[in-house]
Amino acid sequence: MDSATVNRQLIEQLPRIAHKPEDLETLLDAGSFRERLLSEIAQAKHRIYLVALYLQDDEAGRSVLQALYDAKQANPELDIKVLVDWHRAQRGLIGAEKSDGNAALYREFAEKHQFQIEVLGVPVRNREVFGVLHLKGFVIDNSVIYSGASLNDIYLAQHNRYRYDRYHVIRNQHLANSMANFISNVLVDSDAVNCLNQKNRPETKNLKGAIRKLRGSLQRASYEFDAETIDDNQVGLTPLVGLGKRKNKLNRHICTLIASAQTELTICTPYFNFPRSISSEVRRAIRRGVKVTIVVGDKTANDFFIPPNEPFKTIAGLPYLYEVNLRNFAKQNEAAIAQRQLSIHLWKHNDNSFHLKGIWVDKKYMLITGNNLNPRAWKLDLENAILVHDKHQLLAEQKQQELDQILTHTLRIDSYKYIEKIESYPAPVRKLIKRIKTIKADHILNQIL
Repeated sequence: MDSATVNRQLIEQLPRIAHKPEDLETLLDAGSFRERLLSEIAQAKHRIYLVALYLQDDEAGRSVLQALYDAKQANPELDIKVLVDWHRAQRGLIGAEKSDGNAALYREFAEKHQFQIEVLGVPVRNREVFGVLHLKGFVIDNSVIYSGASLNDIYLAQHNRYRYDRYHVIRNQHLANSMANFISNVLVDSDAVNCLNQKNRPETKNLKGAIRKLRGSLQRASYEFDAETIDDNQVGLTPLVGLGKRKNKLNRHICTLIASAQTELTICTPYFNFPRSISSEVRRAIRRGVKVTIVVGDKTANDFFIPPNEPFKTIAGLPYLYEVNLRNFAKQNEAAIAQRQLSIHLWKHNDNSFHLKGIWVDKKYMLITGNNLNPRAWKLDLENAILVHDKHQLLAEQKQQELDQILTHTLRIDSYKYIEKIESYPAPVRKLIKRIKTIKADHILNQIL
């Protein structure tokens, strides 16, 4: 029995929630996602649990928070919880002046309304650089709205720019209950998790013990649900969660999923910086004849990109480092590119940015996730995903429609030579990359970026 078949059997053994295909809806743009989110909040009857890296103090962020408060004032019994990263919520944007961050917004709204909403900060580690809350999924009554997007102007296409992501609405009570219970029992009940509405919040240094305990519980945690038999008219849903380098079930299942590919494998990531284990599985897939498609954002579509005519900041070197990785990968696999077995697509659309991730295997499996498929996601951040089992290809048309939309603004790379070389980068970028390589810091940077 070949290795792909063995790994396929491992995927088939995962417990699943039965799901009607008509109750999984794919939204194709950020504007539709914003409108749907606000609509679902307004119609909620019992619970709203929003989990995101951040809810920003800008027009879109305020509109979401206002919608939540309006729903709460109209129905005080409505169970509303908002969870964001503890560290991210208490600082300004990278490069901005020191401030109270988005926590000031949460306090402002709390002071203006009779019925309160708790905005809770989740510290995955003592410092943001070593791990953040990257969990995704909004539970509204018996639906899960899943996207890798955070809540601000650009992710929600509030004005003329957007950050492209994936957006799915899944109406399934068992899935919603499983994800809501995880939020309540593992995160909200932790002593490390505190309300950001209050002005006098505990200092992170005083939470070290509680954070360590929370991290330990997260490394052992999983979504709990009763496995169900899937009939020929249903698809299966397996929610997955993982944290840390060791015993990370999500990481392991992602590698198994890639290793199970027999004919087709498509991977989307905004930052081309695969962990070693994913790189190895992609190379093996190419060797066994799988047609591999990788979609990645052009460096100018990276959220850290700064145009060369603007003042340079060190953080602006990141998109170029990712492109260096991509060029090296393409060069190593030039023969597969020439044979059209490996297709690399660069996404670029005006001055918009790309934040999209996911995996599709053999038209039978689709991974919906916020995981960037990079070393940081692999080792540091709290991540999750929903694996969709579609044995009978009941979602084939919808999946193809999403993939066609993703590829709309992409350029296929026919050779590594079409990707810019370091020598053509702006002088400050060349200087930065040379300095990084001189002190041999590129490996360390790759682990945290």
